[in-house]
Amino acid sequence: MEWAVEVEDMTVAYTTKPVLWDVDMKVPIGSLAAIVGPNGAGKSTLLKAMLGLLTVISGSVKFYIDHHLAMGKKDYKKIAYVPQSGSVDWDFPTTVLDVVLMGRYGHLGWFKRPSKKDKELALSMIEKMGMSDYVNRQIRQLSGGQQQRVFLARALVQEADIYLMDEPFKGVDKTTEHAIISLLQEMKARGKTVIVVHHDLNTVPQYFDWVTMVNKQTVAYGPVAETFTDEAIERTYGKVRIV
Repeated sequence: MEWAVEVEDMTVAYTTKPVLWDVDMKVPIGSLAAIVGPNGAGKSTLLKAMLGLLTVISGSVKFYIDHHLAMGKKDYKKIAYVPQSGSVDWDFPTTVLDVVLMGRYGHLGWFKRPSKKDKELALSMIEKMGMSDYVNRQIRQLSGGQQQRVFLARALVQEADIYLMDEPFKGVDKTTEHAIISLLQEMKARGKTVIVVHHDLNTVPQYFDWVTMVNKQTVAYGPVAETFTDEAIERTYGKVRIV
């Protein structure tokens, strides 16, 4: 099996207090993978540490692009990140189109403006996410679900190989959730690797083919059919009921 991501013995701390320790995780190329665990388990911290947004005290994180170890700007622009909507300053005065075009910045040289092709790609992804009527709308005027669609459109225009998404279903309605999972499944079908911090255990078998279960440390990772067992769920969460 070829891996898109390998995390080995990773420890992350805020000041002197470890919040994740000795985390191991592998995700195969072309998978739709969930990261699950209870509140405070370090799921979002894990994602941010993988991206270099938090300092890793020990261990390693490796991304593979086109079957080789990612190194340099050319490779790292092939990794896209969709943060939690709650971590964004939605009062910043910018439009839907402006936000989506930010996904093209890694493809532009210094001081270059987005080209006609960049704008056409951005508009096509805005349309794909059902947001064409809002293209010139200020982002602060959007609902939570609409804001999440805009962030996904921004990630899509980056034309990445690996996507890391922090709770993309949080705070959205069922219509938006179905639209998002359809998009993620389409991306997987095109060979993209999608890693999603997810909170709804009931939909893990329905939405994902790979899962990592964490609670400060790695409990288990692997194919959903083999890994997402009652025993592993209890070791991760304690006793919970899946309906």
